[in-house]
Amino acid sequence: MNTIKAFLKATLVGGLMFLVPVVLVAVVLRHALQFAGKLAAPLADVLPVSHVGGVAVATLVAVAILVVIAFLAGLLARTGTGRRVTHWFEESILGGLPQYRMVKSLADGLTQLETGGDMQPVLMRGDEGWMLGYQMEELPDGWRVIFLPASPTPMSGNVMYVEAWRVRSLDLSMRDAMQLVKRLGIGSAEKLRGTNLAASASK
Repeated sequence: MNTIKAFLKATLVGGLMFLVPVVLVAVVLRHALQFAGKLAAPLADVLPVSHVGGVAVATLVAVAILVVIAFLAGLLARTGTGRRVTHWFEESILGGLPQYRMVKSLADGLTQLETGGDMQPVLMRGDEGWMLGYQMEELPDGWRVIFLPASPTPMSGNVMYVEAWRVRSLDLSMRDAMQLVKRLGIGSAEKLRGTNLAASASK
């Protein structure tokens, strides 16, 4: 009974943490699309067609404007000035908003996932068994930085600093590791086939 309650609670909390940033992004995009629509209307009026594939040309132009603005903003964010402005907003205004933190964490995680980053799926030896995590980097004197995700949210969890002997690398992609976290470990039999979980870590 306790296991079922814990599962339901973890799933509900994970669902809420997923929905909050999604709804926030949806609201922001809706307002952004409305703003872009006002800019797109004059451009759409001069085009020879009003619809393409059943979609209004004004809507397509508005989406194109948003894509261009987002791309230009991305280029600006990569400059020194852009990074300073972003840092100032995060520390003074946006930093206090948990929704922004969740969206930023999700975006950073997706960026790491798409680019490969430096994250490496690993098993970390705990007091009662192995824990699935991501190795973020290596520290001097044989220590590792390990991020332990809180299932079912693969980019939410805790950072641990552990000795290297407690860490075992996995022959998994970050996408596969995140899928295991999202699915509460379901699929581990296939993904961890050949991994000797019975072997004890030793110094």
